[in-house]
Amino acid sequence: MHDTLEQSRVQQRARLLDWLGGQQQAMQDLLHRIVDIDSGSRDEAGILAVAQALRERLEAAGVAVRFEDVPGYGVLLHADVPGPGEGAPIYLMGHMDTVFPAGTVARRPFRVEEGRAYGPGVADMKSGLVLNVFVAEAFARCGGLGAPLKLFFSCDEEIGSPATRQTIMDTVRGARAVFNAEPGRVSGNLVTSRKGSMAVEFEVQGVAAHAGINHAAGASALEAMARKLLALHALTDPATGTTTNVGVLQGGIVPNMVAPHAKAELDVRYTAQTDPDALMERIRAIVEEESVPRTQGRVTAVRRTLPMAPTPDALLQLYRRGAQSLGFDVQGEFTGGAADSGLTASVGVPTLCATGPVGGHPHTEREYCELATFVPRAQAVALAIFDHP
Repeated sequence: MHDTLEQSRVQQRARLLDWLGGQQQAMQDLLHRIVDIDSGSRDEAGILAVAQALRERLEAAGVAVRFEDVPGYGVLLHADVPGPGEGAPIYLMGHMDTVFPAGTVARRPFRVEEGRAYGPGVADMKSGLVLNVFVAEAFARCGGLGAPLKLFFSCDEEIGSPATRQTIMDTVRGARAVFNAEPGRVSGNLVTSRKGSMAVEFEVQGVAAHAGINHAAGASALEAMARKLLALHALTDPATGTTTNVGVLQGGIVPNMVAPHAKAELDVRYTAQTDPDALMERIRAIVEEESVPRTQGRVTAVRRTLPMAPTPDALLQLYRRGAQSLGFDVQGEFTGGAADSGLTASVGVPTLCATGPVGGHPHTEREYCELATFVPRAQAVALAIFDHP
């Protein structure tokens, strides 16, 4: 009896791998379709269009899909793969939003050159969405699940998940594992821990005056802002892994007016060893300090992403064993980038990140996906699910 069960599992494993092994072109075709849809954060129509394209593929394979509206941001995609209906599930996660504004696809649509796919969001993380869809489809068509398998695709990760963070944590709480399909590192490695992030928007009010006739009557918001930027950048501390960067700055009206207003956006990254509340208080103090007499600063918005606690070694080794059986190996590594995997790890769910195809230069015009990594990395995720205790 034991031999019969073992033989059945061997055959089931082979069916999964064989089916995925024949899907390279279909994966590329679906990637092409969704990359050529603008779906920047808060682009509700674009994110819905991406979700609908993925839904069509999943439902054709018998996977039940439902959308959850997130007003102002788009939809969440939930899916359940046919199989065991009881017990803690395994989740395949991803996000459908990108950092690119509407019109980007028209300027640089999907293209393939020398085995690499290019286009907005091709690595971060539309290729990961496609990989997850095909892994789910493999189990729907071939069987082999030992636990419930679910998909959860969000819509606002690139702006810190302001509308979905609680839903993400509530949804995955108690799950067996999460595989988050952010792009694999250029090295091919997975991500086993991440920094947290804060996006802080703030503004400075000054006093307008004619810069030539009545300069002393003014109080420059831009000068005050400049002093704050220096102080905020000085919070960067390589020893603790904290980095600060003001990446957006606007202010003033015309050159011959003392600037009455300025605003900026600060990006902060920190490790799990950092007290984010204490760090935020230091930032707030700098913003609110009267850097120039008669100016006033205030924080207008804060968005946070939690650090990703280290992946349990057992989950990493489970993936590695499957990868090695397929002829490649990976390691786990730390990254300064933040992701929704920080949210899932924060509620105690074993989480492995960057399980998507290998990609590089995310958030830039040079962003690419290594197409040859699609099938083996989909197979490796499938094996990790198949062999999960």
